[in-house]
Amino acid sequence: MAIIELRDVSYNYSSKFQRVDALKHVTCSFEEGKVYAVVGKSGSGKSTLLSLLAGLDVPSSGEVLFAGQPTTSMDLAKYRRECAAMIYQNFRLFPLLTVSENITYPMELRGFTGEKARQRARELAARVALPESVLDRFPGMLSGGEQQRVGIARAMSMDTRLILADEPTGNLDDENGRNIIDILISLAHEDGYCVVIATHDLSVLPDMDVVYQMKSGELREGEG
Repeated sequence: MAIIELRDVSYNYSSKFQRVDALKHVTCSFEEGKVYAVVGKSGSGKSTLLSLLAGLDVPSSGEVLFAGQPTTSMDLAKYRRECAAMIYQNFRLFPLLTVSENITYPMELRGFTGEKARQRARELAARVALPESVLDRFPGMLSGGEQQRVGIARAMSMDTRLILADEPTGNLDDENGRNIIDILISLAHEDGYCVVIATHDLSVLPDMDVVYQMKSGELREGEG
């Protein structure tokens, strides 16, 4: 059963000079326990799709449903805190918070603090192969691959089943990028998350459960 789905979703925005149809009548669904890739050129609509899944915006027409409920009927701020976790190309860690504090930040928003939160941070760091020795460091002291692992651990700390990754390997070398993809696949297949990855990296496609291709705001299943 789908955890989140789009039903005939279109999204457009207008400026003084033009109207852009970023998504055109998109219908698709995403299930727990699977990892999905959304591929396409820059400007094809990948980031818009993730933005709608993340509750950062709502469709111009059609519906996005999480657990059967339209996001338009939900408190989107609460939805973003509790239902959809984002991982970004540029990591978006808090530079003045330690690794442990970055991981526990979403927990604190839900009132989960103290030693229990710190212990959970240690567990999540271990899950993404971060040594406990980095927990008291600041993000600027870490490599890019380590920072992205912190981003994944922070996403997991939100206690949602939906993880959205926008070009998560874009700032990493091939080896670190491959490690991040392997972690995301493991989260889907071993921990039951629904993982949606927007990516330019076609080398990861054979390892995906489902591949969606975006082109000029339209989406279809398959690599071609």
